[in-house]
Amino acid sequence: MHVLAVNGSPRKNWNTAILLNKALEGAASEGAGTELIHLYDLTFKGCISCFGCKLKAGKSYGKCALKDGLTPLLEKAENADAIILGSPIYLGNVTGEMRSFIERLVFQYLVYDANHSSLFKRKIPVGFIYTMNVSEDRMKAMGYMQNLDGTEMALARIFGSSEPLYVNDTYQFADYSKYVTTAFNEADKAKRRKEIFPVDCRKAFAMGKRFASSSAV
Repeated sequence: MHVLAVNGSPRKNWNTAILLNKALEGAASEGAGTELIHLYDLTFKGCISCFGCKLKAGKSYGKCALKDGLTPLLEKAENADAIILGSPIYLGNVTGEMRSFIERLVFQYLVYDANHSSLFKRKIPVGFIYTMNVSEDRMKAMGYMQNLDGTEMALARIFGSSEPLYVNDTYQFADYSKYVTTAFNEADKAKRRKEIFPVDCRKAFAMGKRFASSSAV
């Protein structure tokens, strides 16, 4: 049993990475092997519309034909028993690196038939941990949910299921005084970091534990 986590944040030790590591701790508590990959360590492109993955009898049918730094990660995802993605929200959606990864992860398995069926041979749980500076109410009012729901639908169509964890109103800086942040109250941010972020970490742990447990059945 192996659980793969993919960090779409440029930060390796901040909110998104912390939560992904908690999810992997949960998976490991059920005996799963785990691995965390940082997308910003890789050199790759998004989908280039070569359609090699759709070519009848082609050598890359059902596989991304583009070979670059993302290729080994796509192979790891192919063999994983569960996948947990994580990304901060930039301008209402996941980071560019995460979006490019999802394009190539999902499109290779998507069949252009009437049902838009999947070439992925198994059903595995997929989780997505979204971190963002805005509150839950603000997230909904600004239309983030519509963008993120589309990603959830695509992942569920290919892999069988997709479960989101939204982590709102995150603590962005170790020292707010160094940045122009007059829109936020540092004391309120620090309070939430102390009181609510640990709850979010427990939710991430529970996700990983649940995924590993369900994959073992």
